[in-house]
Amino acid sequence: MDLTQDHYALFGLPRRFAIDVAELERLYREVQGRVHPDKFAHAGDADKRLAMQLATQANEAYVTLKDPLRRARYLLELAGHDVHLETNTAMPVEFLVAQMELREAVVAAKEGGDSAALDDLQRRLKKEIRAEHATLQAALDAGDHARAGELVRQLMFQEKLLHEIGDALEVLET
Repeated sequence: MDLTQDHYALFGLPRRFAIDVAELERLYREVQGRVHPDKFAHAGDADKRLAMQLATQANEAYVTLKDPLRRARYLLELAGHDVHLETNTAMPVEFLVAQMELREAVVAAKEGGDSAALDDLQRRLKKEIRAEHATLQAALDAGDHARAGELVRQLMFQEKLLHEIGDALEVLET
């Protein structure tokens, strides 16, 4: 293994958005089986450090590639495209209006203690996110990095709201 290889090369996967998560998990276990620090407990200090670095790299690569949003950001990074997360907050007006309406519905459901409404909003948002993933994959496959970057920013917004819905549901269930 090489500390300079990218996450895809580490697992022998092609650089693309669509991946087989079960295969990724299998490859991750295989790599971890080769580099886990416990296998180097009786090795010299340099080998122990290298094993720790390789295991850390494998963990980071696995977490990145398993999550669609992180994977997309990583692909854009590999392509040399900066998503400008901190400075580019511009999004299509239609998207922002839809998100504001969703957010207002979440607040109303939380305040009303309406877990059924929150469940419905959660399902709706998950469906939208799956559709965005398909659009993101198409943009990445086409090399449209600007569009993919826009979709990444939108997905970050949506996933944050999805997390808030999950938190609200947890509160209502306790």
